[in-house]
Amino acid sequence: MEQNIVRRSLANEVAARLQQKIISGEYKVGDQLPVESALMQQFGVGRSSIREAIKLLVNSGLLRVQQGVGTFVEDNSGVGEPLAQRLKRSDVKEINEVRQLLEMKIAEKAALNRTAKDVKKMQRYFDAREKAAAQQDVAGCVDADINFHNAIAEASGNDVLADLYKSFSTRMKNDFLNRFPDTAPFIETMQLHSKLLKSITDKDPKGAWHFAARINGHISA
Repeated sequence: MEQNIVRRSLANEVAARLQQKIISGEYKVGDQLPVESALMQQFGVGRSSIREAIKLLVNSGLLRVQQGVGTFVEDNSGVGEPLAQRLKRSDVKEINEVRQLLEMKIAEKAALNRTAKDVKKMQRYFDAREKAAAQQDVAGCVDADINFHNAIAEASGNDVLADLYKSFSTRMKNDFLNRFPDTAPFIETMQLHSKLLKSITDKDPKGAWHFAARINGHISA
């Protein structure tokens, strides 16, 4: 029997675990799920939570219910998988490719839409990045770098872009901490980050795109 679920949203937790079983191939397309009573015992929750979880996965297209017969796996593509969960099992290279594309578009839009408040926030994180880099504070430098780029995302004026970019932050942080034993790479790109900030401050979208691309090219090298 699996460990009982004790979080508040029981239905969502059951749905997430069932979804992972489907995506991993434990339950294949066409397979019939265990009956309600078996699922209740497996996950340690009540009937209403199981039914709500099934409903969530039916709505996402992963399951179908055949009345009088049972519940079957309809799809295992992972399209309905929550983004945060999808990112956890993604390859670092894939994460970086998407992040780089996002950063260039976000920088361009930030240059068009930024406010004076946005500029102050970006400057504060840039200064923190510079200070941490000089002190060889890798963790502090990584945090400041991520906060700097998140601030740019917020300045873009597009909440969807900002939220999408922020969803990458945890994976980015872990990747940077694993890749960089010291702050040398952050020091090497300090001038590029400064020029990126200036382009956004000057409302120069082409310059912002250019320097965001150069930063990503340098980090990827």
